[in-house]
Formats: sequence, structure tokens, C-alpha cells
Amino acid sequence: MQPPLGDAVDLVLVRLMKPSSIYLLAILQLSLLSSTAQESPAPGVSTSQQQPSQPSAASAQAAPLRDGAHDFDFLIGNWKAHVRRLPDRLVGSSTWVEYDGISNHKKILDSNANFEEFEVDNPEKHLHIKAQTLRLYNPDSHQWSIYPLDLDKGALNLPPVVGQFVGNRGEFYDQEQYKVRSILVRYVWLNISPKSARMEQSFSPDGGKTWETNWICELAR
Repeated sequence: MQPPLGDAVDLVLVRLMKPSSIYLLAILQLSLLSSTAQESPAPGVSTSQQQPSQPSAASAQAAPLRDGAHDFDFLIGNWKAHVRRLPDRLVGSSTWVEYDGISNHKKILDSNANFEEFEVDNPEKHLHIKAQTLRLYNPDSHQWSIYPLDLDKGALNLPPVVGQFVGNRGEFYDQEQYKVRSILVRYVWLNISPKSARMEQSFSPDGGKTWETNWICELAR
């Protein structure tokens, strides 16, 4: 579940392509030794600075980006949600409030997009949180955009939180104003299994040098 707040900053993935192996000429033994000496890098010089004598077709193509279209498939269905929330943020507080409720997810028109309905309560403190989340996958950027919604107010938070999964860990980032401060916001999905998952929200007031976790949602079914 995404907490009901957030603006976004797009993260740009950069894929670097490693150079292909250097071709060695092998005509005569003498010329082989000579060309090997010429092709060997000098001390302190990276082989990436050397140019192959004849680049291959494969070296001209970047490795394909990972298709993450089904990264959120594990969420589809109904879950029990337990939330720990830190109301006072970025002030050194350690007082958490706990909630219990539901987090239900479904695909939209059998596409990669999905929609969440989330509702939790703290009966003792008479607290209630209701939220909705829309997640869309971009096949060109290979990233997810996450939009927290407020259907009661008819509001869609823009721009979205943006990111992707690496293995079983998903990280998504945005930038927003919080109490007249510009902060980074990070969502992390982890501990994913068929029966459980965990989502954390953290704030950073110093450009990502330090993070304070203020929302932990544990899902179970």
C-alpha cells in the first residue's frame, strides 16, 4: 500500500555497455608476439580506452532492458494489512501508531495496470485511514509510475512516484514539499512471498544521505 501522499521525481536508468574483446592478429609467431605487445594495455590504462580493430555487430547493441510488466502481479488479490505509522516526522520521534485493516488489489481491464483499495483503523485512538493507489507500467522506460489517489476529494497526486524492481526488491522515488522543506520520498517493497509482503515509506531531508522510515505496512493472507 502506498501512503496517501507524494509528488515525484523521475529516475533515469543508464545502461553502460562494456567493450567487446580485442581482436588479436595471428599470422606468424613473430607478428603474434608483436601484436600482443601492442594490444596489451599500458600500466594505469583501462582496456575500455582501447578500440577494437573491427567492432562486432553485437558490441553496437546495448543489452535489452528487463521487462518488469508483471512485477506487481504478486499483489493481485485481497490482503490483511497491519500498519505502523510515525505521525511526527523528521523531528526525531519514536512514537508509532498501529492500524489494522485490508488492502485489496485488482488488475484493470486485464492489463499490467493495477488498482488498490486500502482501509485501516485504530479503534483505541479512533483513527481511520482510507486510500487508493493506481500503478501503471511504461514499456518504453521499463518503470512503474505510482499515483496515490483521493477519491473523496477527486484528487490525483502528480507527478507520480517512479521506480522499478531489482529481484524481489522494488524502489520508487519522488520529491515533494513537507512542512516547507523539500524532501525525497522513497517507497520500498520487500519480503515478498505468496503469503506476505512489506512496504515501507521513508523521508530524506538531505538529498538521500539519510532516511527516516515513517510508514511500515505488512501484508498477509
